[in-house]
Amino acid sequence: MRIWRWLKHALAILVTLCVLLLVPVAYIETVCRPGGAPVPYQSILPPEHHRPESRTLLTYPEWHIVHAYEDYGRVVKTGNPHDYGFLDGIAGFWGSLCSLSKASSQLGEVDFATKQMVYVIGVSFTAELLLKAAYEETVGRVFAGLRGDERAPLDDLSANQAQSYAAFLQQTPWYKWDFRRDAAALSNAATPALRDRERAIALGMEYRAKAAYAEVIAAAVSQVGPDELTLRMIVTGTGATPEALAQHDGATVVATHDSGIEIETPRYRVLTRLMQQLAEQGVDFVEIAGNDQIMFTLLSTEAVHPGAIHSRMRQGFDDYRHLVLIHVSELGNSLRNLRNGTARLEHVHDY
Repeated sequence: MRIWRWLKHALAILVTLCVLLLVPVAYIETVCRPGGAPVPYQSILPPEHHRPESRTLLTYPEWHIVHAYEDYGRVVKTGNPHDYGFLDGIAGFWGSLCSLSKASSQLGEVDFATKQMVYVIGVSFTAELLLKAAYEETVGRVFAGLRGDERAPLDDLSANQAQSYAAFLQQTPWYKWDFRRDAAALSNAATPALRDRERAIALGMEYRAKAAYAEVIAAAVSQVGPDELTLRMIVTGTGATPEALAQHDGATVVATHDSGIEIETPRYRVLTRLMQQLAEQGVDFVEIAGNDQIMFTLLSTEAVHPGAIHSRMRQGFDDYRHLVLIHVSELGNSLRNLRNGTARLEHVHDY
């Protein structure tokens, strides 16, 4: 009977935790509802090169997780894991998603599969940070206190691993990272110091759990195939000649239209750097992946930015991230105008 009572208590706790993890989803669905309707747009590119316009907004939640790891790496570079604001990282995800959900009315209905994917990664991210906070704010904090002010070798090694992982995520899916290699590196570099042994055990368990989960995700992705790695866009302007465009690594001239030149480009972080270069060359953007609106993120020391749909301070940095949604036709000038201000481009969110 005692075992049955313990099982009932454990089940009740598990159900309660699951309900609590789903509370942010309920909040987004009830409070952060989009309003209005999108303005119709007649695209130039054929349908096979279209991507849903709302995805320029809903690519951000995944990037928030990338940025959270970057913030964490910055904090632990000189501090301790418990110095990172785990709850702030969680609030940043759901707060930005609320703003994005409200803004999505301009871009059309979000398909169920995309919304489901965002909620799944949000709940997983929340659970991960809560578990990490539960350990680092208790056991981890005790061992850091016993260590004293002088950092142990594995404090520095794990900080370097965190920063390398954050950089890796800028262009590559997380599940391709070799977590087992990091776990082995911790074991091999550990000294007899108490803090080193604690870091090797705690982080080693975390990395091995992530490695197992990554294998499951990789297998699932292999069944449906990876996302497209390129997209098409129409460009114009003084710098948009076939000869000039062909000089940019990754830009392939496809065709010439009355409205501009069609090119194919890589996606993700490479696209951001390419679009900056094109804008500086005098290129303007007419349409990207069949869409006339796009979002990009800026970093600045100002807490607010004109036209931003969401702003939030970055942990470990003395600046703020701003999410800006504009028409594609305004993107070239917006990127060029950054030369004269304090804000700098972080990422252009494609679809």
